[in-house]
Amino acid sequence: MEIWTVSNQKGGVGKTTTVVSLAGLLAQTGQRVLMVDMDPHGSLSCYFGLNPDDDMPSVYGLFERFSLNQPLAPKTLTHQTRIPNLDLLPSTTALVTIEKKMGLKDGMGRVLQMALNELREEYDYVLVDTPPLLGVLLINALAASNQLLIPVQTEFLAMKGLERMMNTLRMLTQSLGQQVDHTIIPTMYDRRTHASTESLRLLRQQYNGHIWPAMIPIDTKFRDASKAGVPPSHYISSARGVRAYRSLLKYLLVHAHSSETSQQAV
Repeated sequence: MEIWTVSNQKGGVGKTTTVVSLAGLLAQTGQRVLMVDMDPHGSLSCYFGLNPDDDMPSVYGLFERFSLNQPLAPKTLTHQTRIPNLDLLPSTTALVTIEKKMGLKDGMGRVLQMALNELREEYDYVLVDTPPLLGVLLINALAASNQLLIPVQTEFLAMKGLERMMNTLRMLTQSLGQQVDHTIIPTMYDRRTHASTESLRLLRQQYNGHIWPAMIPIDTKFRDASKAGVPPSHYISSARGVRAYRSLLKYLLVHAHSSETSQQAV
């Protein structure tokens, strides 16, 4: 099972769009996909018609059961979407209370990892949407993943957010004692503006070797697909944004395979 965490410590850079787009494309190929919403704001959950303010089976239940020394039973908390092969482990706003209500019990940073280990026979891919703030939720997502995807809007303020994210990644790599492979994904690219073109140039210059060579363009079809509550590839497969995410997925699959082969060789 491949676990991809999508994260950036700046909001509005395309995290949820990236999760939904890649998950939808994988599901279309017959892969069994689980999306996990670790953000208390619940954008991913709302995308598929769930209300984070409702009392429903959710990620929160994993932490609650862990704190009570109960079996995690993650399968009982997942929801089927109307898209074949695509399930969701949703968020609730109660997630913001985890650290205050449950403290820092030993093992709290690996609850998601333990839960996903129980689902290895159920899914081929897991994509995790994360909050923009450093805390136990982001730590859980990074500890569980074998690939970190970092969407970065092609504008200068977003690049500052990327610097914070990279610092966090270095800190957590030391703390968790594990290396997390990462790929930077330029998003919301508008070739008509100097800000986009210059930001993309700087990203490629500063992060060469960890950046996807292409970019995700601005596309109003993403918003339309969100309103319809379906992945963009299920809404209009010919949209330029969908074509870009399809290209990204091909890159990630080849990259993931190459990394796995290299590790086996070592």
